[in-house]
Amino acid sequence: MKRVKVIVEGKVQGVFFRQSTKEVAVSLGLSGYVKNLKDGNVEVVAEGEDESVEKLLQWLKKGPPLAKVVDLQLEYLPLTNDKSEFSIVY
Repeated sequence: MKRVKVIVEGKVQGVFFRQSTKEVAVSLGLSGYVKNLKDGNVEVVAEGEDESVEKLLQWLKKGPPLAKVVDLQLEYLPLTNDKSEFSIVY
């Protein structure tokens, strides 16, 4: 199990990034959230099985079709054992 916080930089707002991230995360059985940041980036916090988190990280490198991801800032966080469904924070 692992928990990560990722700041996704690039053209990632207004391209269905949050909704697409939620769909991928839910399909992988992850908990956490995705939200837009005021600086134009997107923050993702995800927790779950190592392999599922790694699959999400690989997906975040490209994102949905209209996105243009420039960089990912990755930080490992302590586990919370939160079992709630992945959500979009507005």
